[in-house]
Amino acid sequence: MQGLGRVLWTRASFRPAEMSLGFSLVRSEQLFSRSAARRRMEDELEPSLRPPTQIQGRILFLTICAAGIGGTFQFGYNLSIINAPTSHIQEFTNETWQARTGEPLSDHLVLLVWSIIVSLYPLGGLFGALLAGPLAVTLGRKKSLLVNNIFVVLAAILFGFSRKAGSFEMIMLGRLLVGVSAGVSMNIQPMYLGESAPKELRGAVAMSSAIFTALGIVMGQVVGLRELLGDPQAWPLLLASCLVPGALQLASLPLLPESPRYLLIDCGDTEACLAALQRLRGSGDLARELEELEEERAACQGCRARRPWELFQHRALRRQVTSLVVLGSAMELCGNDLMYAYASSVFRKAGVPEAKVQYAIIGTGSCELLMAIVSCVVVERMGRRVLLIGGYSLMTCWGSIFTVALCLQSSFPWTLYLAVACIFASILSFGIGPAGVTGILATELFDQMARPAACMVCGALMWIMLFLVSLGFPFIMEALSHFLYVPFLGVCACGAIYTGLFLPETKGKTLQEISEELHRLNFPRRAQGPTWKSPEVIQSTEL
Repeated sequence: MQGLGRVLWTRASFRPAEMSLGFSLVRSEQLFSRSAARRRMEDELEPSLRPPTQIQGRILFLTICAAGIGGTFQFGYNLSIINAPTSHIQEFTNETWQARTGEPLSDHLVLLVWSIIVSLYPLGGLFGALLAGPLAVTLGRKKSLLVNNIFVVLAAILFGFSRKAGSFEMIMLGRLLVGVSAGVSMNIQPMYLGESAPKELRGAVAMSSAIFTALGIVMGQVVGLRELLGDPQAWPLLLASCLVPGALQLASLPLLPESPRYLLIDCGDTEACLAALQRLRGSGDLARELEELEEERAACQGCRARRPWELFQHRALRRQVTSLVVLGSAMELCGNDLMYAYASSVFRKAGVPEAKVQYAIIGTGSCELLMAIVSCVVVERMGRRVLLIGGYSLMTCWGSIFTVALCLQSSFPWTLYLAVACIFASILSFGIGPAGVTGILATELFDQMARPAACMVCGALMWIMLFLVSLGFPFIMEALSHFLYVPFLGVCACGAIYTGLFLPETKGKTLQEISEELHRLNFPRRAQGPTWKSPEVIQSTEL
């Protein structure tokens, strides 16, 4: 054992220059402890107790579905269902005010109340994003998702009884609460799934968050049809229907395992981590993954969870934070939400009957859902960078054609159909890359101690940008007219260029390997090659 220690120590002496003497000594001791711990774990893996491979795939699939149905599905669902009852809620607001005061509200005050109801959703999302990090650290990933449903239940009660109570303020508070729920789930769900998935499936599993978002948007559009809950008398039930996916998550998620990474690194519970891995991986060889987890645990040992503002203070996190801010902002400022907002007016101008516009809008949500599924399938083959560069480049192309089509619509009526095609093509391009890959960044670019804070920053940034875009879009539309998409073209082009120049590829790498590569990129002068540490380093370990 002592001889082996000298060999390991001699090999450690040729490591890059930034690795100090004390760190090398600790690493050699950690290698011994990890090997012993791994042997103990391997001894416990009795073949008779291992579940078959089919169960492994089933447990992982159920974990994805249970986390998604009450997670990003809720975000997409509550984002889209508010469109159908717009006029009904405005009428209810006016009737309620008249019953209280005897006088109706003026049109601009009704519009003001409605805009507050809509904008409280992203405001609640911002609060939820700031709450997600502390929840993920203190309660864990799975428990945080379960506790998060409290906001959904309260919101559904407020929505369901708002008309009986004659209170539009209950709708406001309900929108704020579902926003908080969406903010929490959109940050914790990718973290939970990314930490639970094997490295060869981590990208695809993390991108399932985008699939559930798109699925929620489509389901919200479908449920809001006049034939279903879009009836003038059914809008309280439509808003309260968010309780259904929340109940499904409460019934299914407790039966599934917690994140193995959280159990081992944050809680130090080796037995619980082993049990979770056995359920998620089945009969596969866990030795390699256990060693990787132990290495990450050793690297994080003695560290505490970072706070959001600390991410901006450390040079070792410079590239990660820059990528998170640039690409997180680009996802919200790229104009995809503008395409959704502008679709109905373009469809009407293109001659789509008013009664059929709602079905055409469902087609836009279905496009994003389709491409989210395709992206989930190909992300582990093509990589993250290719999908991001391709998505933003295609959006730049289709946005340019869309602008030209709007400018020529008075001279050439057929260009309206070209504009309709560009709307669908742009949404397809957004779905193949930016929609899903951007959500993986906080999970893959940051280590265990910085990941919750990174998710808080990413979530807060996303909700702030969504609020600004929603607030500024009417003014942009009025000021730029047919050239309204030009500012968003610049954002898409910058997103593609930044990804090509500065974002490293993470496909097929462990989280520890990604951290080491980013460390080399952040400190290029210190990573030029191995250096000799001098014979004193070897002598210092002789016993």
